[in-house]
Amino acid sequence: MTLAICPGSFDPITNGHIDIIERAASIFDEVIVAVATNAAKKYLFDDPQRFQLTQESLAYLPNVRVELVSGLIADFASARSANAIVKGIRGGGDFFNEESMGLLNRHLGGIETVFVMANPGLAHIASSYVKEIAAYRGSIDKLVPENVASAVLAKISAHGFQRS
Repeated sequence: MTLAICPGSFDPITNGHIDIIERAASIFDEVIVAVATNAAKKYLFDDPQRFQLTQESLAYLPNVRVELVSGLIADFASARSANAIVKGIRGGGDFFNEESMGLLNRHLGGIETVFVMANPGLAHIASSYVKEIAAYRGSIDKLVPENVASAVLAKISAHGFQRS
């Protein structure tokens, strides 16, 4: 049985993320979507909210499960005997950043990283853009699942959005 880890902060999960996860689920027997915490990032949603929105958005995929992760992804992947880490690449900038992380994960845990090119129709979507558009009351309906759009708009309406 092959197992892949799809890590990210998913703040919030987007249709671009979902496309990469669906494609990973068609390649690997099982996929764990690792909702990770990055101390350097300021999140709109807390860990349980990011987990819940991600889990709700992926519930239709039978071979995908969602887990919260604190700590190194290489350690998480090793503890689960994963075959690979899957990362989506939207363009050259993503590749530059993800290549270094992939090499580091191989060094730390012996785990290979598989890069999946973003669907060109979704490559422009980023969580930070979703939050920015929503903060200015723009439509995010085609960028994220319906449950996520509702949650983003409710959160921003209730608490505002601090641009970092």
